[in-house]
Formats: sequence, C-alpha cells, structure tokens
Amino acid sequence: MANTPGLPARRAALQMIDAVLHRGETLEVASKNALRSIRTGPDKALALAIANESLRWLVDTDALIDSATKRVLPPDAKARSVLRLMLAQWLRLKTPPHAVIATALPLLSSGPRRLAHGVFSTLVKQEPKLPDAPTLPDDVRARWGERADAIAAGLVEPPPLDLALKNAEDTDHWANQLAADSYAEGHLRLPRGEAVEKIAGFRDGDWWVQDLAASIPARLLGAGEGRHVLDLCAAPGGKTMQLAAAGWNVTALDLSKRRLDTLKENLKRTGLKASPVRADALTWEPKHAFDAILLDAPCTATGTARRHPDVLHRIGARQIEEMAQLQAALLERAAGWLKPGGVLVYASCSLEREEGEAQAERVKLEPLPIAADELPRGLQPAEQGWLRTHPGLLPDEGGLDGFFVARWQKPHA
Repeated sequence: MANTPGLPARRAALQMIDAVLHRGETLEVASKNALRSIRTGPDKALALAIANESLRWLVDTDALIDSATKRVLPPDAKARSVLRLMLAQWLRLKTPPHAVIATALPLLSSGPRRLAHGVFSTLVKQEPKLPDAPTLPDDVRARWGERADAIAAGLVEPPPLDLALKNAEDTDHWANQLAADSYAEGHLRLPRGEAVEKIAGFRDGDWWVQDLAASIPARLLGAGEGRHVLDLCAAPGGKTMQLAAAGWNVTALDLSKRRLDTLKENLKRTGLKASPVRADALTWEPKHAFDAILLDAPCTATGTARRHPDVLHRIGARQIEEMAQLQAALLERAAGWLKPGGVLVYASCSLEREEGEAQAERVKLEPLPIAADELPRGLQPAEQGWLRTHPGLLPDEGGLDGFFVARWQKPHA
C-alpha cells in the first residue's frame, strides 16, 4: 500500500486539513510541511487541490457523512477527515470512485477503514449533489449577515489569474498578446491553470500577480510625480511596485525579513525602484513626513476565502479582535506621519466590519471620498465614500477578493 500511486498526495492533503482544523495553522504554513516529501509538481498541485476543495465544501461534505452514519463521528475522527477528502475528490475534482477508494483507504487502519469504505460506498449509491454554493459555517454566516449568500456564491471556484502591468499604457498590447480580459488600465485577467513563470512577460518583469481588488488601494493615490509615499506592511510588494511604476518615491516598510526578501526579488525582476525598510511599524519613527501613506493592514484575510478557504474555519472573534486592535494602532501612527495635505489610504483584505468600516469611523482626518471613475469596471463606492468588495461581486467575470478601502487627507495647517 505504501507504493500506491497517488497515495502521497492524499496523505499530504490529510495532513494539511488536520493542521488547519485541529491546530489552527494557515493552509500556506501547513502545506510547507506536508508537501516536503512530494517530489513532483503535479502531485503537489493535486494535494493542494484536494485540501482546498475539502475545506471549501467542509460543511456540506460533513452533512453527507452524517447522513450515512448511525452515530455521528467526532469532528477530529480520522475517518471523518479521510471521508472529507474522499468526497471532495469525487464530487469536486471528479475522481472516479474506485480511484478515490484505492488512494484514500490506505490512510486508515482496519476498523476506521471499513467504516469509511461503507460510508463512501453508501453515498456513491445515493448519488448526492453538492449545493450550488458552499454552505458557510454558522459563525461566518452570522458575521457576514445579508452579504453571506452573495459571498458564498463567489466561493464556488478558485479565482482566475489577475496580473498588474508595470506599464499601464501597454494594457491593450498585453491583453491582445495574452488573450486576456481587462477591467482597469494596467490590469489583465487570465484563466487559472498555467504556470505563472511560463506566461509571456514574466521573465522580463512586465507584470506581477495581483488580485484586481488588491490593486485598488494604490490606484487611489494616483501619479506620484516624484513625491514620497510610505507603503506600510508592504511585503511581498505588489502595491510597492504599483506605486513605483506610478512615479512615487517609495519607502516600503515591513517587519518580516522573508517577505521583504520576496519584495526585493520582485523589484529586481521588474526593474522598479523602492527603498525597503525592515522595522516594526508600531515602534519605527520616520526621518521625514510623507506626501502619502498606504496602509494595507495586517488582517484576518477572510476576503481571500476564494483562494484560501482555510479562513472559513480558523478565524473567529478572538483573531478579529486582535487584528482590529493592531489596525487601530497602525492607523493612529500613520496619520501622524503625513505632511499637511497628505493622503492616507487604508485597506484590509478582510470581510469583517471590525477590520473595515469600524476602523474608518474612528479616523480623525478629512474624508477623501472614492469616486466611481477611479475604480475598475463594475465597482461602485459606498455612500460613505469608501469601498467594500467581496467575492460575490462581478460574478460573471470571475469575482474578486474581499477588501475594504478608505481614503482621507490631512488638513493644511
């Protein structure tokens, strides 16, 4: 059984699922450990796909499992975990049932193996169907309120591939060359699936990967014309590169050495210039005030649920409160580093009110409302002048991540 083809990918998927659900790890961290023993790229991709789909549809596959057992399996039962990945493969990845059985049952010992085999065989005979959209956990649905159904509808599929161009004036050229869609100047959207490194323009640094919603905060600062901007919590550098490409003199601050190294690599690939600084924004003091500051704050990242469905199951009230406190502290410090007339843009890739609207309501600067003509096609600002995106928007075009974005100006003396 140890040599069963495909078994290592399933074992890795099981390790990732358990790390997320039982230890609260991010899927990104869990994957680094689980995928170490897998040698081939396709097997790594398969393991990640199984883990992602298992987490995306967890509530629904659990309901199916419970419908086919006489006694409810504990949440941490290994048989339940294996059945989750079995159902995800069959119902979402369209793996034939016999292949699912052959590659999953070796993960279990004799008793749980018989149980999982029986439950899965019963469900195969019943030919169940998943709902049109993933069912959200109860606490998540309660937090997201009236937006929950629309957001869930946007989580059905992983996202397409969004690119940000170094030279926005080349949008038409690259859209034609790559057969891509575009929803804003400097943006391209391609179907997912192709290795990023193999797409034309990557090696020459003509673009970088950046979700459409993630590109909005830097757009709201406009052309830099050599002025000074602080990109707070900047790594891995998508917004830093946007700002540099728009003519800003960028100070890019981040605490993580690893992420700053990635930022530096991205700058080198694209040929763009910025000044990386490794420091804690809660204790760092700048040598001068800035014309603009972009704070893409650390957050729970629930807005990235399309690509990181683990956030549906490991984020709760405690994490939201911790992030909200940090965001408030960062906003207060950032506001003090602006020149008179300077502009502050705050963003978080979270769907939680505490990390978005509630933060904006406390800022003491003058609001600088976002206008519709500053935004990608199909998006509208809220009546308060800020922007809230979520995965259910642009449903026919592939959706976008959930972001909150607001903008203010420091009064002139």
